[in-house]
Amino acid sequence: MLKTRLIPVLLLKNGQLVRSEDFSIHQIIGDPVYEVKRFNEWNVDELIYIDITQGEYSLQRRTDHKTKGLEGPLDILDEVSKTCFVPLTWGGRIRSFDDAAERFRRGADKITLNHALFETPDLVDKIAKRYGSQAVVASVDVLRHDDGRYEVFTGGKDTAKGKDPVKWTKELEAMGAGEILLQAIHKDGKGTGYDIDLISSVSAAVKIPVIACSGVGTYEHYAKAVDAGASAVAAANIWHFKELSDRNGKRALQRAGVNVRL
Repeated sequence: MLKTRLIPVLLLKNGQLVRSEDFSIHQIIGDPVYEVKRFNEWNVDELIYIDITQGEYSLQRRTDHKTKGLEGPLDILDEVSKTCFVPLTWGGRIRSFDDAAERFRRGADKITLNHALFETPDLVDKIAKRYGSQAVVASVDVLRHDDGRYEVFTGGKDTAKGKDPVKWTKELEAMGAGEILLQAIHKDGKGTGYDIDLISSVSAAVKIPVIACSGVGTYEHYAKAVDAGASAVAAANIWHFKELSDRNGKRALQRAGVNVRL
């Protein structure tokens, strides 16, 4: 039986690690290179880094010696991949096959795509044919409207795509994506738990693994996403504000009867 994965999601903005809320409020909380070293000592199954910088990249200079002199997100990837000993997914600012190839060359095991899924949908097939479908994670950001309707967005909440998430994820599976990273904009940073209805509907519609993300406030939230059909559970903020988040998360999953790597 496949084990359920527990995955931290680390968000980068202008070279800094940030906490996100509502996909629009971002608070600087740490150093992206130091964090991977800390997670290596913890019992996590994978790491996902996503550069959410919009527009021109403007590095926020740091005095910390670990990251001094890094000039851009790819330099950060170089440093992270040197000390990352779990599967590493890298996302953000990937628009072409060459962009993806550069991330793989610099140490990423997988890449995650968002904007490019709409702009150049054939890119998924090109990457999958070269690196395998398992190396392509389709990131799907979903907003629940006040009337209960779900819609896919890009650029945070900037651009509504007019896509239903169930239909869209089925399309992504047909394109050759190997996994879905499912994020709920309306749950981001709230700590009230995953959007279970969203996870359930998408997981039932596709055969590829679904990584549930957005809304985790307690370790008990993880098992609810697994019950809804998620193959892996991910979170961002809880990893930065609670001690021993790896083992406490795994223990909560185990208590709920979920098969995890201890």
